[in-house]
Amino acid sequence: MRIALIRQRYNPYGGAERIVASALPALERAGVDVTLIARSWDGWGARQVLKVDPFYVGRLWRDWSFARAARAAWRRRGFDLAQSHERIPGCDVYRVGDGVHARWLEIRRAHGSLAERLGIWANPYHRYVCAAEKAMFEHPRLRAVICISRMVRDEVLARFRIAPEKLHVIYNGVDLERFSPRARQALRAEARAALGAQPRDTVFLFVGSGFRRKGVDTAIRALAQAGEKGLKLAVAGRDREAARFEALVRELGVADRVQFLGGREDVRPLYAAADCFMLPTRYDPFGTTALEALAMGLPVIVSGNAGAAELVRPGENGWVCQPGDAAGLARLMREADRALRDEQRLALAARATAERFGIDDMARQLTDLYAALVPGAGR
Repeated sequence: MRIALIRQRYNPYGGAERIVASALPALERAGVDVTLIARSWDGWGARQVLKVDPFYVGRLWRDWSFARAARAAWRRRGFDLAQSHERIPGCDVYRVGDGVHARWLEIRRAHGSLAERLGIWANPYHRYVCAAEKAMFEHPRLRAVICISRMVRDEVLARFRIAPEKLHVIYNGVDLERFSPRARQALRAEARAALGAQPRDTVFLFVGSGFRRKGVDTAIRALAQAGEKGLKLAVAGRDREAARFEALVRELGVADRVQFLGGREDVRPLYAAADCFMLPTRYDPFGTTALEALAMGLPVIVSGNAGAAELVRPGENGWVCQPGDAAGLARLMREADRALRDEQRLALAARATAERFGIDDMARQLTDLYAALVPGAGR
């Protein structure tokens, strides 16, 4: 079976890109002949890459030109299926790794300032993305949609004219060997020392880019409200507005308890150093970092606006917060701090959750879907 996977470029700090990169060898192990269609080879580790890199200026032209060139490329090669990870009308399969853009804009408008709402309205890029999204979901060539959470499936059904039987919930997968409690144990002492964490400190970890969307400001305010000096926050990721969040830390008087670590290609030492992972996001279709943390044996705090919340059993392997609710998150941080006295119980429950979502399990679900869509191509 010959499958084209379409994603513009690799970002080592992006969860969607890491999923594609880890899925490629898993699909090949499952017997699928995979070709990646992308702007560049760098970072993917793919055996077969079809490079399409048309000229562009600005992100609207960037997305439009890539969509046009990628569509021409997969049609020219005659793949059994074209699975896009970009909003490209005319693909056979779409994986909703970036969520529903119209839903994210709705959340921004509901909570943003007047200036932000006007900016969204005036920005032609958002109009382009929403139009491409609608055209793709309602295109007659679209045969299946891979929803990475039930939350995403419900959002697609609510907004677009699409047959429910086209929607398939296949959660993200994680490399259970690379992200494991053994790795956490081996890396923990050195990693905590690198953060300057004391034995009695409870380190909460955030990993991700796009600090505002993913609720880093809420995490900082919650830490300040929690009040306990032994609670620390480590923030890993890149953001163009990082200085604004560093200023908030100083304003709230918690500069001695918050560290901004920048982008990290290998985040395992950070999971090893931490005691609890948090993702108080305003919107995230899943949250791959939460699954990686669970696989390392870390309990997680995620918001109800993250698909990963569907994996959380409150008090057993983590907790669910409300986006933007710093006081509520502060209460959960204190609860997590107390619960971590029984750290082994939480670690076992976290790992047991992740073991249901191995990367090879995800690949098997994908190949089953492909076989149903192209029965003549075999498995």
